[in-house]
Amino acid sequence: MDPAAPSPPSATASLRWSALTDRGRFRPNNEDAFIALAFDGHDVRYLGKTGEASFVGTDFVFAVSDGMGGAKSGEFASRIAVERIMRLLPQAFRMSASGISSGFADVLAELFSSIHSDLLKLGSSYEECAGMGATLSLGWFTPQWMYFAHIGDSRIYYLPKTGAFTQLTHDHSFVGSLRRSGQLNEREARTHPRRNALQQSLGAGHQFLEPHIGAVGHQPGDRFLICSDGLVDGLWDRQLEDVLRTMPSGEKPSVAQRLVDEAVQTSGRDNTTAVVVEIPA
Repeated sequence: MDPAAPSPPSATASLRWSALTDRGRFRPNNEDAFIALAFDGHDVRYLGKTGEASFVGTDFVFAVSDGMGGAKSGEFASRIAVERIMRLLPQAFRMSASGISSGFADVLAELFSSIHSDLLKLGSSYEECAGMGATLSLGWFTPQWMYFAHIGDSRIYYLPKTGAFTQLTHDHSFVGSLRRSGQLNEREARTHPRRNALQQSLGAGHQFLEPHIGAVGHQPGDRFLICSDGLVDGLWDRQLEDVLRTMPSGEKPSVAQRLVDEAVQTSGRDNTTAVVVEIPA
């Protein structure tokens, strides 16, 4: 993706977020996890389920991971992701502040490769972790850009203040490839018998990893949605867009809770997670 450079943000630019995960109506446990972190050149701090914070001296990471195989795969994947983020991203922040940068794509590729390697080691070392893997959709927010990296069938959507609602990430699944090539529409993809067959994920015995990495220049009024496939199972894209476009932030329930509640009520067959990030106008 070759985004056009956004106009420089003001020194007081900020973001708002809301996040929620639900095990759904039928699953006995929740293998989804979300990550919400703020970091600078020195440390990383956990964020709550909702909030607003300034970009001054700070970058942010929001991510969703959907685990598979192994009793606690989602938990393991998110824990490993946080550990790797704590090591890599403050270092990248310091390099950028010094005018030295290896490039966001290199940093994110290394992050995903490290998580993948750790999950493969766990899967081969412990019987209870055999076959363990996870999807991961991650957004790294700086004052001007949202850098993203993604593997699996969780998703990142982008709703600009003025413009079309877009799925930024590619589903790494058999059905996702059919849809991208125009062989299936959204309705057909949702009911396809192989809709859950992943072609890539972190761990799970996959030897080759090609994460989808890109960037979007954000503007005030833009919104981003990071979600697991459980949310998409319950809501059509037009319904996601409608909630994101019409629901004000700062209200209760939060935008993320509204999305998750509606998806679980409609379907609830899978764990369901949503993280909504807004650049306030």
